[in-house]
Formats: sequence, structure tokens, C-alpha cells
Amino acid sequence: MHLAFDPSYARLPERFFARQDPTPGAAPAPVVVNRALAARLGIDAGWLESAEGTAVLAGNLVPAGAEPIAQAYAGHQFGGFVPQLGDGRAILLGELVAPDGMRFDWVLKGAGRTPWSRGGDGRAWIGPVLREYLVSETMAAFGVPTTRALGAVLTGQGVYRDGFSRPGAVIARIAASHIRVGTFEYFAARGDLEALATLCDYTLSRHYPEAEGPLGLLAAAVAAQARLVAQWLSFGFIHGVMNTDNCALSGETIDYGPCAFLDAYHPQKVFSSIDRQGRYAYANQPQIALWNLAQLASCLLPLIGPEAAAVEQAQAVLDGFAPAYQAEWLYRMGRKIGLARATPEDRPLIESLLARMASEGADFTRTFRGLATGRAREEFADPAAFDTWAPGWQARLRREVVPQAVLSAANPVRIPRNHRLEEVIAAAVTGDFAPFRQLQAALAHPFDPAPEFAAYEAAPTAEERVTRTFCGT
Repeated sequence: MHLAFDPSYARLPERFFARQDPTPGAAPAPVVVNRALAARLGIDAGWLESAEGTAVLAGNLVPAGAEPIAQAYAGHQFGGFVPQLGDGRAILLGELVAPDGMRFDWVLKGAGRTPWSRGGDGRAWIGPVLREYLVSETMAAFGVPTTRALGAVLTGQGVYRDGFSRPGAVIARIAASHIRVGTFEYFAARGDLEALATLCDYTLSRHYPEAEGPLGLLAAAVAAQARLVAQWLSFGFIHGVMNTDNCALSGETIDYGPCAFLDAYHPQKVFSSIDRQGRYAYANQPQIALWNLAQLASCLLPLIGPEAAAVEQAQAVLDGFAPAYQAEWLYRMGRKIGLARATPEDRPLIESLLARMASEGADFTRTFRGLATGRAREEFADPAAFDTWAPGWQARLRREVVPQAVLSAANPVRIPRNHRLEEVIAAAVTGDFAPFRQLQAALAHPFDPAPEFAAYEAAPTAEERVTRTFCGT
């Protein structure tokens, strides 16, 4: 099959990447192909499911027009700067141009060692591959900007993690691009102003052609991240590892390692096993996004102009994050309680509900969906906490035109709950993919009630509750 590759990133200066072919798997076998996404990209899903398509997904066959590379980048990891990271287990085949002219990166994650593997094997095992597939596709169904999963395959060989051999796998990740804050940090740390200017121009051309210069890029990134993080919080999503190398300039969610969705709501909830200080807790995510953007601004200062003036101009742009985020948060959270367009006067009503949810251990998703079904109070350990809030909410709803429709459109019935993901992974390790396919079907239309998927609406029992998630490296 002809694939419309146009690898423009591979035409940038050689210091932006290392040319690296994927390492072939021993015996590739298909797990899943995203037929809808394949159609969006102009790819014949039947071909992708064939032996040849499986070989491409596994990295055993490099398609014509692709120019495989591993990208260079740096990053602040939990606040500490690492000047050289790079793709340690991801290989960019190139950019695919869809039938409508839009450009998408096609990355194989888990496709073998690169010059930046830092002693690792460059492989992935089936657990994090299935987690990324399910969570990223659910985020897409939610309408949240995100990387997508085109397919997943088994490599036919084991991968050693924590002293155990687990089935090796590769996921094909599709993204608007993989340009990160850490990409800019890589060249800024080296004082490579020529590369910084080239990267700035390239990013503007690819993502924000209407913006001008480094300040325009910073402003676009600020707006995109403010929208994105507000959407995360509206769905109870915790990224888990918001390092600058996981902050995409496209404004997409990237890297579904130790991520999780809230069960019982609490603003300081942390799941990531590597986030020992709670830096990336649920409620901390907006300020971390701004911190990451400040690192981007620091990289761009030499391109903006003389230092003092550049700092002042960049700070003025960064100061726009808080109002942009607050406006988006109010819009998103207002819709979750049935308000088509919440006003600042509605904020106390929303915050009061959240405070009561936190004190009473109410399930995040079930409480908000329960506002549409009349069952929200059942989520509170003491229903009186809900009952004393509800009259004010009901009075406010009487000023809305279609609150029921707004509630149903803003609040999913099902999310990829942590315990369900763990069930899928445990089964897949034994070769049983039936739980994966069942959960995949349940999450395909997460806002639609479906009796056959009722079990996936339930919160975990005490025995099922997952308190820690892992990155899988």
C-alpha cells in the first residue's frame, strides 16, 4: 500500500535527531488496529491488519517514503534538569499526510534501542501498550486533544521488567507532532541559537501559522496548554508525569505512562509511583503547566530580543495563562453541573460541590453523571452533604434552557478506571485479550448509556481499588 509520507522533521539539521531503523521483532502478531483512525489517515485498515501491515506496525518493515529517526530533546524531570534525554524507545517513521492535507507523526513506541536509550532495551511490554491505547482513545472520544493509537502488535519476544519476562509489544502512536518543551530546552542548554530559531520557525509553520515569532509561539502554547489542562481536570484525569519532555507544543496530551482517572475525588490525589512528593497531583496540574511554559519562555528569550525587554515581554505572555485557564475551567466545570455558560458568580456553587465530594469520598465521574440521572446523592458517604447543596443548584438550573442535554454531553458514563485497566493487563500477559476488547468496546462511546456495559460504570470496591500506577519503562 502507498503511504503518503512526507518526513519534514527529518529534513531539519542532523543535530535534531539520529537516524535509526526500528529493531525487528522475532514473530510479530497483531493485537488491535484502529480502523476509524486508519480511515482518517487514508490507510486501508484491511491492509494494516494483514501480515505486511503487522510487519510495519512492529517495525519489521519500513514503508517506502519513511525516514526513521529518534528525536533529540532534554527535559525537566520532577523539577530537575536533564540536558540530554531523547527518544529512548520511540522511533518516528515520518509524517503521514492525510487526505485532507493534515500532517501527523507516526511513531513506533517500543521498537528497539536508539542512541538515547541510556542502557535500556528500547522495548515496551504489553501492559503500558494497552494502557496507552485505551486511555488515549478514550481521551479522543472525550474530545480532549491527544495523541492517538493506530494499532498495537506483539513482538513475539519477552521483555524483562522487575525481574520478570513479559510479552513484548509495540504501539503505533499518531500525533500532530512530537515537538516538546524539552526539544527547545535541548538546544537552549547548548547555546545553539541557530537551532532554536530553526525549531521556532518550524513549530510555527507546522502548528501556528497565524502566529508570528517567538512571542507568538509562546502565546499559542500558553493558550493551548490552558485549554488542555482545564479539560483534564474536568474529566478527573491525572497525567502523572508532567515533565517538560512530556509537554507537547501542539497542545496534545502525550505520554500515558502512570496516568490515572480519579475514583473518589480529592484535589491532592496522586497515583504515579514515581511522583513521591505529589508534584503532579490532580489539583497541581495547572501550576505545573505554567511552570513548564516558563521553561519554554526561558528558551525563547534570546530569540525575542535584549534580555531585560525580552523577560518583560515573555512574562506578560505567561501572565495570560491564569485567566485563560480559569475561563476554560469555569466553562468546562459549569457544563458538568448543567450550565451552558457559567459565569464567575457560579464558581462558588461548583467549588462547594467539589469540597463536599472531597470530604465525603464521592466518586468523581459517578457524581457528575448522577446529576443527570438523579442519583448523585448516592455517591456521598453522608447524603446530607449533597442535600444541602442541591437546592441552590436546582434554583440555578431553572435559568438554563436545556440543562439535561448539557449534563449528558459533559459527563461520561464510563471512564478507563484503574482497576479495569489492571484486569485487562493481567489477562493480556497470559494471552487473553477478551477483557481488552470488552473494555475497548465499552469506552468507544463513553457518554452513551449502554446496559451491556453497566459493569464498567461501577466504582471499584475496596479490594479492587488501585492506589499506584507505573510508567512501564
